[in-house]
Amino acid sequence: MNKHASLSSVLTPVNTAKGLPNEHYIDPAVFAEERGSVLFANWSGIGFGKDIPDAGDAKPVDFLGMPILMVRDRNGEIGVFQNTCRHRGMILVDKPQKIRGAIRCPYHSWCYGLNGELRTAPHVGGPGQNTHEDLDFAELGLLRIRSYVWRDIVFVNVDGNAPEFQEVHSELMERWKEFEQPMHHGGAGASVRLELESNWKLAVENFCESYHLPWVHPGLNSYSRLEDHYNINELGKYSGQGTLVYRQLEGQDGEKLDDFEGLGDKWNEGAEYIVVYPNVMLGVQRDHGFAFILEPVTHEKTIEHIELYYAKKPEDAPEHEPLRAKNAQLWKTVFEEDVFVVEGMQKGRHGVLFDGGRFSPAMDGPTHCFHHWVATQIEKGRAEA
Repeated sequence: MNKHASLSSVLTPVNTAKGLPNEHYIDPAVFAEERGSVLFANWSGIGFGKDIPDAGDAKPVDFLGMPILMVRDRNGEIGVFQNTCRHRGMILVDKPQKIRGAIRCPYHSWCYGLNGELRTAPHVGGPGQNTHEDLDFAELGLLRIRSYVWRDIVFVNVDGNAPEFQEVHSELMERWKEFEQPMHHGGAGASVRLELESNWKLAVENFCESYHLPWVHPGLNSYSRLEDHYNINELGKYSGQGTLVYRQLEGQDGEKLDDFEGLGDKWNEGAEYIVVYPNVMLGVQRDHGFAFILEPVTHEKTIEHIELYYAKKPEDAPEHEPLRAKNAQLWKTVFEEDVFVVEGMQKGRHGVLFDGGRFSPAMDGPTHCFHHWVATQIEKGRAEA
């Protein structure tokens, strides 16, 4: 009963609220609870479309211990399935690969199409008999997981009960509708992978506020000061921060990366950094965007998968390769600067007297929005349990 009562202090306005209690960061049992009520019950990011670019490409993903398979079908659409054979539960695909014909189970050779349909089940009715009257192939396809692709991120709703993605995130999609245009992954140098000895939520909390900039990011803060930022507080929906002084990178001769087309004046020097609850963090600028997918491994370990995207394909703008490389290095430096505070907060959550902490009503609105949303999801899960 204690845990149930403890979230009431989170579910109040930012002026009086406390943060989530310690157990939400250090207790494996609460991590398991959040797996169901926060991560499986909502639209969580599990991968990037660029990792399966062509028809037949398949990539297995371990999402909180659940085996998932992302597949691009013959129509170029991405499908997501449970990576488990319907026969005896064997894992079907154990590494990224091109599916030449069908998805074949290595155990008894049951074969599935790229759309998940069961195609063949050799000798299932006895030697040489590939059918059986009691087995309906139409009912034995791979279990499809609800998915939606936005900004090249593959989102899934594992429990199948969330409202449609476009409904949940309609306001954010409207806010960024100018960026609804082709964007292209920056290539080999545009990927960053960071391992954090931390709970996944602390990475979210750090990303969505600018309060820490003067101390953690002195380089960034030298031209994008605290007073140049604004909070984005959409309680119950999303949160983050924006800057009014995005400074476009220039090369030695003044060259710049190509802008996305048709952007309004807001984006000339503006940029925004928003968390798509629960585990995706996005940044948009006039000439590039980036995406984080947070992979919660355990209650105290998280992997950040970060990708950079541009208005033009790298092969269509080879002259900008030095700029792309410089841009990736600048961001990598900023992302790495955050590691010690995220890991430091994790260590601090083992202080048994810590009460969840207080928020600055002026500066911590985005973080409070996230805590409030997480607490709401947990309370909802407990009410339905």
